[in-house]
Amino acid sequence: MTRAAGLFDQSGYSNTTMDDIAKDVGVAKPTLYHYFPSKDDILHAIHGEFIDLLIERHEARAETGLRPEQLLLEVMADILELMETHRGHVRVFFEHHRELPPEARGPIKEKRDRYERIVEDLIAAGIESGVFRSADAHLAALATFGMCNWAYQWYRPGGRLRSRELAYQFWNFLVYGLGTDQLPPPTARATPPA
Repeated sequence: MTRAAGLFDQSGYSNTTMDDIAKDVGVAKPTLYHYFPSKDDILHAIHGEFIDLLIERHEARAETGLRPEQLLLEVMADILELMETHRGHVRVFFEHHRELPPEARGPIKEKRDRYERIVEDLIAAGIESGVFRSADAHLAALATFGMCNWAYQWYRPGGRLRSRELAYQFWNFLVYGLGTDQLPPPTARATPPA
């Protein structure tokens, strides 16, 4: 699946054929069809593997006693670190979920929704414990995903920041914001700054 995900990342899902995948993996096309009856089945397997990785990593960590803000940082790091270890999976997961066959969409959507609830619940737990200010936990979860999920578009391994360092930066933006104590809250401003 990793090789197929790499091809989908490189050439796009619609431009990659079963012939391309078989050739890249080094197997005869009938052998590939034995394991995956169609390209859609490979796409489904990639989606399943990626979301299962995210859920399993979180569940393994959830019982360790980490606080909600620490767990949120690790969730962000998981998504960003997979850009290095599963780059093709990341692009396929975020760009090609609409190409999933109808029978595969439901189960993958359930897992995606479950993961979204995990992150939303972490934020809600942080609000409840007083470590995060009162906020809309659902919108905060979407903001978290917005920062992390799109980073694969511009992130390159070997750049200025490693993926975990990027996670710390994003977490810092999310938790502390960009403003200083000198910046009044938006409701206190009569007019936008010039």
